[in-house]
Amino acid sequence: MNLLRALATVSSMTLLSRILGFVRDFFIARAFGAGAATDAFFVAFRLPNLLRRMFAEGAFSQAFVPILGEYRNRRGTDDTRALIDRVATLLALIVTGVTLLGILGAPWLIYISAPGFAADAEKFDLTVMLTRITFPYILFMSLVAMAGGVLNTFSRFAIPAFTPVLLNLSFIGMSLFAAPFFDPPVLALAWAVFIGGVLQLALQVPALMRIGMLPRIRLDLQDPGVRRVFKLMLPAILGVSVSQISLLINTIFASFLESGSVSWLYYADRLMEFPAGLLGVALGTILLPSLSRSHADGNTGEFSGLLDWGLRLTLMLTLPAALALALLATPLVATLFHHGQFTAHDVLQTRNALVAYSVGLTGLILVKVLAPGFYSRQDIRTPVKIALGVLVLTQLMNLAFIKPLAHAGLALSIGLASLVNAALLYRGLRRIGAYLPAPGWAAFWLKIMIALAVMGGVLYVSADLAGDWLRAGTMTRILNLAWIVPAGAGSYFATLFALGFRLRDFSRRAAS
Repeated sequence: MNLLRALATVSSMTLLSRILGFVRDFFIARAFGAGAATDAFFVAFRLPNLLRRMFAEGAFSQAFVPILGEYRNRRGTDDTRALIDRVATLLALIVTGVTLLGILGAPWLIYISAPGFAADAEKFDLTVMLTRITFPYILFMSLVAMAGGVLNTFSRFAIPAFTPVLLNLSFIGMSLFAAPFFDPPVLALAWAVFIGGVLQLALQVPALMRIGMLPRIRLDLQDPGVRRVFKLMLPAILGVSVSQISLLINTIFASFLESGSVSWLYYADRLMEFPAGLLGVALGTILLPSLSRSHADGNTGEFSGLLDWGLRLTLMLTLPAALALALLATPLVATLFHHGQFTAHDVLQTRNALVAYSVGLTGLILVKVLAPGFYSRQDIRTPVKIALGVLVLTQLMNLAFIKPLAHAGLALSIGLASLVNAALLYRGLRRIGAYLPAPGWAAFWLKIMIALAVMGGVLYVSADLAGDWLRAGTMTRILNLAWIVPAGAGSYFATLFALGFRLRDFSRRAAS
């Protein structure tokens, strides 16, 4: 399997999803702006989204994929299929129970996650209603994550990577056509989440049938493989919970700030997630199965080489993205969101949060590459311990930054904490001998820094030449970005090419 080609497949699907995500946010911002209704929705959506990442895409994948890879490599098809059946059955039962508890306990969840809303009864009741509609999303997405783990293990990356597109299409359709039929209109967004979850789950069924791994109902709590998966899930849930709890605490802080703060953080986070998903999620997706196979085969050289490949790609592509987000924060936010109810004040406040987030973008994506180095070895405890320490550090930074920087201080805390997390994971892999850097890192860093300096100069001058982004018309902003972004990217990659970088240098094969 060509890992660079697999990365291109996953990244291209993710790119489509992210582009549609910006289209969806354009329509949401245009129709609803940044105020009490959107604050209520984003809080309501964040709760099931948080649990989805805890139970599904995060903890479950980290525990399930390495063991599934081991079964596929060392055992027969029958044992692998039985493991999938039994894990899927138990996962569905557990998450169904969690979903029902979430629907029933929605008021208490809002008191905990956004206590500042309690002062406004109408806003609080709306958030509870939206939460109850969106909460089944965790059930749908847990099963989607299960299916994605199976398909990725069998090197079928396209369908899991394409799946998020359906949620964005659901949002766009409901925002454009259904919102006027709801009272209040923001209810359309909650039903978009529900419908999007159903569509994403339905897409997985034919793909699983094609490889003969569509789960059947088979409950066996004594199955050794099932017990191993869920035993690993416990520390994995704690580890994933740490980052999600950090975001939840940020929401709590933001709920006491100026109205719109939750929305400003959301829109800034959406922009930051574009490169994070395009590279970080894609790399993590293809690295975890490959690292698991290398570890199962005892091939330490291949294991270290995969990590080295992932780290170089991450730094080469993420550092310019972080610099571009910081330098083009106002142009990007104004172009994408400064329409309808989204005011110039909203643009500037979102810009502040985006600049703060950009500080930690590289760390955020490095974590996606380094953490699988532990998960593939079925060592989840080490990343959990690191994450717990980072959580404490994040809250200390929140207390230090929130007064002078308001909501942007909360974003800066997460960014800096991501860098610390990545540094500690890197040190851990070096200490246990799982990763040995390949030769050439000093020259690699020098060339990257030169290319970043060239790109930074091009973007700074170009954005200034384009004029006033807040007063310019929509088409003018789009046309200006249409030449500024390629100019910046072109200057960066042209410099790297002149310094000796070639695409073939990053090609790598791994066992499929």
